[in-house]
Amino acid sequence: MAYDTVLYDVADRICTIALNRPEKLNAWTRQMHIDLKDAMHRAGADPEVRAIILTGAGRGFCAGADMGGLQAIGAGGGSADRSTKAAQALQGGSTLPEFKMSYSYFPAIPKFIIAAINGPAAGLGFVIPLYADLRFAGESAVFTTAFAQRGLIAEHGVSWLLPRLVGLPAAMDLLCSARKFRAPEALALGLVSRVIPDDKLMAETRAYATLLANTVSPRSVTVMKRQIWEAEFQTLAEATTQANHEMELSFQTADFKEGVAHFLEKRAARFTGQ
Repeated sequence: MAYDTVLYDVADRICTIALNRPEKLNAWTRQMHIDLKDAMHRAGADPEVRAIILTGAGRGFCAGADMGGLQAIGAGGGSADRSTKAAQALQGGSTLPEFKMSYSYFPAIPKFIIAAINGPAAGLGFVIPLYADLRFAGESAVFTTAFAQRGLIAEHGVSWLLPRLVGLPAAMDLLCSARKFRAPEALALGLVSRVIPDDKLMAETRAYATLLANTVSPRSVTVMKRQIWEAEFQTLAEATTQANHEMELSFQTADFKEGVAHFLEKRAARFTGQ
């Protein structure tokens, strides 16, 4: 299946999804929203996929909402309705209602998502990768929340998510000033985990995804991803109770047996996700 605004490729257990309006720096449109959501759920449901890379085609990640669409909303000539059908909960993914919103569905995808930020990431293009499980940035990446410069507000849950990544004072700064900042500062703030030379960004991101695809239990990754995201809404006691339950379940799985066997036999793991 081909998409109008995203590229979709699966190879070696890794799904690469690229926002694909390079002539517009991948500016966000309604169709891109629909295409990306479908592609993410498709990858999440594919048993051949063990990790997902999200990036942008061309020289940017996403320059934010397409200005033509914003202009139409401001003039009353377009619809501001952004409602979507609720995504079906995938096996293994979080079922919390918080992760069924229009843009907060990444935590419900039961595969590890890495955002490879390869250039400008502004507005909605800033928010989207925050919902990924990990973010790598190219050296030329430039970030801005942008909302305050458009007369808008902290959209799509970023007021909840950003302080958890960078702290409250930094989140206030980035949101209220809408200033631009570059990859080294993003790394210092904890917004991204790595800054990589532009010409090596995809290779290094893919190397990390390959590590996930080939050396760890996909079932373990799915459960731990769900635990970590859901822990934001739990007490320590609740998180521990959930972990104890999940531990008992893991003892019964083929991946647990394989995890012990490949270590004792000093060979590469052959995890099945079962």
